[in-house]
Amino acid sequence: MDPVKIVSEQMGLFAVYILCGVILVKSKVLNRDTLEVLSKFVIKLGLPVLVFINITNDLNREILFDSWSILLLYALLYVLMFFIALGMAKMFRLSGNKALVYRALTMFGNIGFMGIPVLQSVFGSMGTLLVSIVSIVDQLALWTVGVYLTTPAQAGRAKLDFKKLVNPVTAAIALALILVIAELELPSFLSSGLGNVGRTATPLAIIYLGGVFCYMDIAPCLKRVEYYGIVVIKMIALPVLFYLALGLLPFEADVRLAFALLIGMPSMASVVMMAKASGSEGEYANGAMLITTVCSLGTLPLVCWLLERIS
Repeated sequence: MDPVKIVSEQMGLFAVYILCGVILVKSKVLNRDTLEVLSKFVIKLGLPVLVFINITNDLNREILFDSWSILLLYALLYVLMFFIALGMAKMFRLSGNKALVYRALTMFGNIGFMGIPVLQSVFGSMGTLLVSIVSIVDQLALWTVGVYLTTPAQAGRAKLDFKKLVNPVTAAIALALILVIAELELPSFLSSGLGNVGRTATPLAIIYLGGVFCYMDIAPCLKRVEYYGIVVIKMIALPVLFYLALGLLPFEADVRLAFALLIGMPSMASVVMMAKASGSEGEYANGAMLITTVCSLGTLPLVCWLLERIS
């Protein structure tokens, strides 16, 4: 297994998907309205089905109960990222809603659309298994802390609306966990059909991003230093430091590398959608997603290369 080569090839696929999105918009096959429809399909069906089928296909009750250490580690990682993001917002002297959204963009990586295919390509079934486990923590954090950070200050954030925890992805996770714990299996035709639907989520999501980038004023985004802070600190430095720190604990090298890649993911598309929906710095979040996504095409292979040299 050559992680650098595999991740580089996966990034090449993402670049192709982004280019397809640009071409489809420029050729007027897609427009703002159809991109919105594409986004709704991915968020409300594609991603939930992808997460559901990964959990039900790759987890069983014994593995789930034995994975408490990974769940705990990933939860602690989010606690750590919360304070790192807070420090980064202060370092770049951000304030108000912009600071809050920036913290969300720093905390949450694009695990659903990019993390799943990257880990699957590098580690095979083990990567799918790991992503299935961490998705539980990832989505709970997104729909609690993420909602808090992307809600405008004037709207008030003192109370957490637990109704927002009920969404297609969390429903898919809950249903999948019930099936796993009860040791129930889906009929083969249903598993196969859902698997085919779930596999459309990643290419369609990245095509959507490419299309969205066509409607952005890119020049101001390139001048925002804080975006590059996410790239350098969160997407390069932290994966390397976390990989080294995990070396002090009894985790296998593959698990350490997988966690490093998850940390190195670009800003999550769902954060942008949440910020826009709540009226809190949606365009600012869009700019961060553009810069971090494009940079990730180079930073993820770079992280693999660096870890290969120090391991």
